[in-house]
Amino acid sequence: MSTAAIANEYGSDVFTLSVMQEYLAKDTVKKLLHTVNDHAPLDPSIANDVAHAMKQWAMARGATHYTHWFQPLTGGTAEKHDAFFEPTGVGETIARFSGKNLIMGEPDASSFPSGGLRCTFEARGYTAWDVTSPAFIKRHSNGATLCIPTVFCSYTGEVLDKKTPLLRSTQAMAKAVRKLMACFGEPADGRAVCTLGPEQEYFLIDRKYYLQRPDLIQCGRTLFGAPPARHQQLEDHYFGSIRPRIIAFMEEVEQELWRLGIPAKTRHNEVAPAQFELAPMFEELNLAIDHNMLTMEVLRNVAEKHGLVCLLHEKPFAGVNGSGKHNNWSVAYNGKNLLDPGSDPQSNAIFLTVLAAVIRAIDEHADILRSATAGAGNDHRLGANEAPPSIISVFLGDQLTEVIERIGLDDGTRPAGAPSPLRIGVDTLPPMTRDTTDRNRTSPFAFTGNKFEFRAPGSSHNCAGVCLTLNTIVAESMSALADEIAALPKEREAFNAGLQQIIRRTIDAHSRVIFNGDGYSEAWVQEAAARGLPNLRTTPEALAPMLDARNLELFANEHVLMPTEMRSRYDVFMEEYSRKVTIEGKVALEMARSMIEPAATAEYGAVCKAVASAKAAGITAGIASVSEVATTLGAGLDRLHADCATLETALTRSPADILSALTALRATVDKLEEDVDAARWPLPKYRDMLFIY
Repeated sequence: MSTAAIANEYGSDVFTLSVMQEYLAKDTVKKLLHTVNDHAPLDPSIANDVAHAMKQWAMARGATHYTHWFQPLTGGTAEKHDAFFEPTGVGETIARFSGKNLIMGEPDASSFPSGGLRCTFEARGYTAWDVTSPAFIKRHSNGATLCIPTVFCSYTGEVLDKKTPLLRSTQAMAKAVRKLMACFGEPADGRAVCTLGPEQEYFLIDRKYYLQRPDLIQCGRTLFGAPPARHQQLEDHYFGSIRPRIIAFMEEVEQELWRLGIPAKTRHNEVAPAQFELAPMFEELNLAIDHNMLTMEVLRNVAEKHGLVCLLHEKPFAGVNGSGKHNNWSVAYNGKNLLDPGSDPQSNAIFLTVLAAVIRAIDEHADILRSATAGAGNDHRLGANEAPPSIISVFLGDQLTEVIERIGLDDGTRPAGAPSPLRIGVDTLPPMTRDTTDRNRTSPFAFTGNKFEFRAPGSSHNCAGVCLTLNTIVAESMSALADEIAALPKEREAFNAGLQQIIRRTIDAHSRVIFNGDGYSEAWVQEAAARGLPNLRTTPEALAPMLDARNLELFANEHVLMPTEMRSRYDVFMEEYSRKVTIEGKVALEMARSMIEPAATAEYGAVCKAVASAKAAGITAGIASVSEVATTLGAGLDRLHADCATLETALTRSPADILSALTALRATVDKLEEDVDAARWPLPKYRDMLFIY
């Protein structure tokens, strides 16, 4: 596609401002933008006009149906399509789409996860238009559908989706930011927004191999598979030349994304063979999350057209890098990034205050932030092969660490030889470009110049859960600091001196969460424990803080999730985890018995027959080694039978028992893969799947 064609097509399937101006009256556009930009209540008098304009535009773009597009607690998206056309008589129809159709829908809520908030027989649920995220068109082979981003709640008002609490958390952040900025004399009615740029990692494999792997089809990851002699250890795939088949896929993905107004910017080979990454430009948080959900769908759909399958599981292949979703998060006020140090004392003071608030938030609420990254897939990824550990810490880099250590050194405690003190509101920070320090891939939460990169979320995760948690804890922290700062004297010198003490005290109180070293080292695990930092290794451990009274109170006070909604989410996520682990156990047991055991038995029988035939013919040379192979295969079969029996028993117990039995079974099967003739082995091997030509 040419540059001119890209420019012409970009956002062509989005109900943008230019489309509004073409299809709507100026006054209607003004009222709608007031709601979009200022989060004011929607003027109901314009609903029918907007609905008519959307219908006309969508039908002109080939759409025949519309849907309310929402994000239930399944982790994906949901949609129910309704045709624009309604019969008016025999052989006659009319296209209808009213303001009521636009603003509210009524999908069946009974089959979506609710964590006990709703009974199965209580089916009614509502979707309501999220005006802050533009409508768009999804295309398929025979037509197109107008998609209207919405929230989703039950008949009695309980939240059943991931978008509603996200929007609540952005309101909490906006309130806290305005409160904090007022302390610095900034306008109290300014526009506060969070921004996000989620980097998406994924694997591609040939579809013919995927269809031969029941574990990939049903679980999204390989339950068996011995590592090939060569995988990622040569480090030649990372940023390597992209093969023609893959570049053709990537180009089509980008064209689809650009039509949807998704600012796909970067594409490259990742570390593991068959692993890749797509990174967008940052956008306002809510829109960025909608766009990431669409990106995952486009990746899967386009892969199928190219004879490929896109794997978004966090650890589809053992022994090589897993896939994450690095969330680049920041916050701005009136267009200024508050995590940009700036070049004057006032900007520096605001930056250091916001930085202190974030450090405080991560330290005080590391447990609930870890909860937001929990999941069966991410348990296999965290702590290995470039994924951060399950211990939440903050990486600042050497220069910024030195800066915060200099704050308040003139309070009489300055040690001999210490660098000169930094006086808040007077001194200007040294120039801090985006790359003032090296990157730390082992850090879960790293400052990267003008934003924080949260590397712990998994590749399949909806960013909404992570970001609503981050917004909530930072909003609480900003508000707490604002209360302290508001009590300071207004005279500039006294204010700056008091602010310096607050920042110094806050950072000192929460410095345990700052760590610039190797997060993979065992020494850090021990040091983190000594510092009192939580190390929640598994999903059940990580989700437990959702039930802590302290966290329930926090989310309720910030009006993000009420205690009943929080507990229901805990139940949903725990049930999802248990179900996934149980499914993996059942699939592994079925594969071992119906595929692995017959292949190993046939190999064992062939070897034993060869030994018997050789002995009958009086051949002795090499018999000992062949007999040894038979013994090895026989022992492997014995272990396989025992492991299968253990797994079958474990399936009636806890997920931890199932995972333990799965680990033992995998070790046996992977050893058998090395012993059984490749022609008999029933599954495509890693060496087949990880190298796409």
